[in-house]
Amino acid sequence: MIKVKVIGATGYGGIGITELLVQHPEARLVALIAREDVGQPISHVYPHLTGFCDLPVLAPDDPRAQEPADIVFCATPDGVGMRAAPEALAQGAKVIDYSGDFRFTTPEAFAEYSRRIGRDPAHAAPQLLGGNAYGLAELHRAAIRQARVVGNPGCFAVSCILGLAPAVQSGLVEPFSVICDCKTGVSGAGKKVSPTFHYPARYEQMNAYKLAGHQHVCEVERELSLLANREVRITFTAQVVPVCRGILSTLYGTLTRSVTEADVLALYREFYRESPFVRVFDSKANIGTLQVRGTNFCNLVVSVDSRVNRLRIVAYIDNLMKGQAGSALQNMNLMCGLPEALGLLRPGIYP
Repeated sequence: MIKVKVIGATGYGGIGITELLVQHPEARLVALIAREDVGQPISHVYPHLTGFCDLPVLAPDDPRAQEPADIVFCATPDGVGMRAAPEALAQGAKVIDYSGDFRFTTPEAFAEYSRRIGRDPAHAAPQLLGGNAYGLAELHRAAIRQARVVGNPGCFAVSCILGLAPAVQSGLVEPFSVICDCKTGVSGAGKKVSPTFHYPARYEQMNAYKLAGHQHVCEVERELSLLANREVRITFTAQVVPVCRGILSTLYGTLTRSVTEADVLALYREFYRESPFVRVFDSKANIGTLQVRGTNFCNLVVSVDSRVNRLRIVAYIDNLMKGQAGSALQNMNLMCGLPEALGLLRPGIYP
């Protein structure tokens, strides 16, 4: 049985992985750690877990928080995981970090990301960079299986990279023509309340944000450039819409050659033939965010606009699952030598 700790257990990311772990046949939670709600059973904070998980929330300095574990999830903001990881590794654990701390494998790449979000460009554990893996399983299974530290991808990045990877790798789109038009639900902002996310301010409100540069652009451009074997630059627009969860990313690129929708469908289905959580649909498919809600699936809709010589891919994910906790559990499975889809293959809830 895999012993698991969750740091940052009371946020949306922490409770998401807890929900998955209590139903995982090979995992056992040994500690839930947070700075808020300390001393309360997690089922008092989140009553839907009553009878499924009633562990107490432990402060980071509680001796019980030092319980040995095989996997430590850091469902924490930037800057926390890089400080927690060395101690966890010294105790024999492997680490899966939700933030940007381990999404990059060199200090230089991390510094570029860190400057974009206005943080110190120096990494607190640079000795771990290079041995870490980027946690998008569909592209990096082999590296994830061997890694002791995995940086979970950003939610927008998951939808954009999976949506564009086959087209970019095959040279189907011009590398400087890519546009990512991305919309997310309100839960993407996390649990902490801010005035712009109060119900009266958010109800019926849609807006773009971080137009000067979103932090996920760094990882999207890096991954696409690696696939293309040349530099790829994107125009990225993040928007928040008044729904709870879900991401809709509409991705565009100018075609380099004449293709039909059937050609692109065949390309995408071949690329993802061994990826159980990526489903490819034609342009007539009647799907949206509801069809991935509560699941680890990424649904991709393929469309070719021959009139303007442009490829259009629409990617749907649940930002809290495939964009966060679901990908994290997928990574845990790989790191522990388990079937990749264990504990994750389930339909969503409809309606």
